[in-house]
Amino acid sequence: MKSPTRAAPRMAAVMAALLGLLVPLLGLGTPAHAAPTGFRVQNGRLLEANGNDFVMRGVNHAHTWYPTRISSIANIKAKRANTVRVVLANGDRWTRNDTADVANVVSQCKRNRLICVLEVHDTTGYGDQSGATTLSRAADYWISIKSALAGQESYVIVNIGNEPYGNNNASRWTADTKGAIQKLRNAGLNHTLMVDAPNWGQDWSFTMRDNAASVFAADRDRNTVFSVHMYGVYNTAAKVNDYLNRFVAAKLPIVVGEFGFNHSDGNPDEDAIMAAAQRLGIGYLGWSWSGNSSDVQYLDLVTGFDPNRLTSWGQRLFNGANGIAATSKEARVYSGAARGTSPTAAQADR
Repeated sequence: MKSPTRAAPRMAAVMAALLGLLVPLLGLGTPAHAAPTGFRVQNGRLLEANGNDFVMRGVNHAHTWYPTRISSIANIKAKRANTVRVVLANGDRWTRNDTADVANVVSQCKRNRLICVLEVHDTTGYGDQSGATTLSRAADYWISIKSALAGQESYVIVNIGNEPYGNNNASRWTADTKGAIQKLRNAGLNHTLMVDAPNWGQDWSFTMRDNAASVFAADRDRNTVFSVHMYGVYNTAAKVNDYLNRFVAAKLPIVVGEFGFNHSDGNPDEDAIMAAAQRLGIGYLGWSWSGNSSDVQYLDLVTGFDPNRLTSWGQRLFNGANGIAATSKEARVYSGAARGTSPTAAQADR
């Protein structure tokens, strides 16, 4: 009879070997989260589905207030942009853009070989601005138009809500942003998500900067990009570089989702913003194509939606140093069609 004290280690070794074989197989059965099917974030970089690095170079377009100006999307592309950020409304403050309208916007972006960043503007300045709505309400809107977004993960980035807090109660941004991200993931939206900073997008309190890592970790898909809006707060190269460098060093994806060359709250350093974005390989989206109210009409890139009438700001953004014309690279998802043509039928239907 063999000694039980000698048999036990042998049995333990056999069991350990069997577990070593089974554990990897069990791990394949139920992944922690679905792998992104389109855009994804990896090591702080925004990548296309094929793994190609994508750097946004584009502008904002106020679609919700000018729904008949849909030709602006083609005109923006003609200026060499690779991305357009489209203003939408969920109906809480401005007229709701319905599913059919959003589907048409996405179709026009694809037809013109642009990546489409869609944002809900009704959240702007929540806590400061009368009528502004919550990120949770914005998330409900995205879920309600899910059919216009499904299958578009290689073409569409969902910017949950524009400038979702003003200067009051900005500390609530972290929990509310996590909640909105999780609501969208639980509803089955697999797109890359973009989240705007509080403080009217400018994050002067550094709420987004200091909590970005925990917000990113709260997304089970690890597929969230952060967006700062650079206006008067970013009036020196030192401020611009310090803010953006911190995200890059932390390997957290950051874009400048809005910026201008002037503003009522101060004079942003647009040269530093564009130079830093180019040096760091991060995206920027200038505000805005046309149609600004009279108090900030100087931020129009073209006059009266006419692509042949660039303003001085438009000349700077499109044709200046580190500008769109010199630095924009079209998304690789469109590489199956010749430049200047529509994507193939298979691409357009995806």
